[in-house]
Amino acid sequence: MARYTDAVCRQCRREGKKLFLKGDRCYSGKCAITRRQYAPGQHGQGRKKVSEYGIQLRAKQMTRRYYGVLESQFRKYYEMAEKREGKTGEALLAILESRLDNTVYRLGWASSHAEARQLVNHGHFTVNGKKVDIPSYLTKPGDVIAIAEGSRSNGKFKVVIEACASRPVPKYLEAKPEAFEGKVVAIAQRDEIDLDVDETLIVELYSK
Repeated sequence: MARYTDAVCRQCRREGKKLFLKGDRCYSGKCAITRRQYAPGQHGQGRKKVSEYGIQLRAKQMTRRYYGVLESQFRKYYEMAEKREGKTGEALLAILESRLDNTVYRLGWASSHAEARQLVNHGHFTVNGKKVDIPSYLTKPGDVIAIAEGSRSNGKFKVVIEACASRPVPKYLEAKPEAFEGKVVAIAQRDEIDLDVDETLIVELYSK
């Protein structure tokens, strides 16, 4: 499976916003955005006039990087969103939010999307009682996501869950920490997604 393997903090600096790709580090003084508020590279501190296309591209890249999705898969999600009723941009975000790795992250079982993706790959979760180890699996309303029986006593895993326990769970999910499970109760709405991006710019970019 192809994935980004370079330093993830460079992605936040390139977008000029915290994408929370590094877990706890993003909330500390060690955050790259806090220490160096300019783009990476030799010309990162130079002032450049950004074109309309550049603004649209940055919106797309920021969204793609936030969810840890490569370009080909992101484009596939966009095509799926086009076929849904309502606004394409909001449908796109709802699809991205329904990914299993994102659901695990939103439920507070991982400190970042990358960690959630790794935990799913290692088979730590079940969906409706069946083990699913595919991070891109799309959940739907009514699905019950649970921590696998064999993983509940894993010391390292318990530390991660405890560290993320204070993070708020969005309204479209229902968390039941005492039962080691969560439930998808609805499709994510735009006001429930805390991603600071104008999704209409992505639609404009792909509509060219």
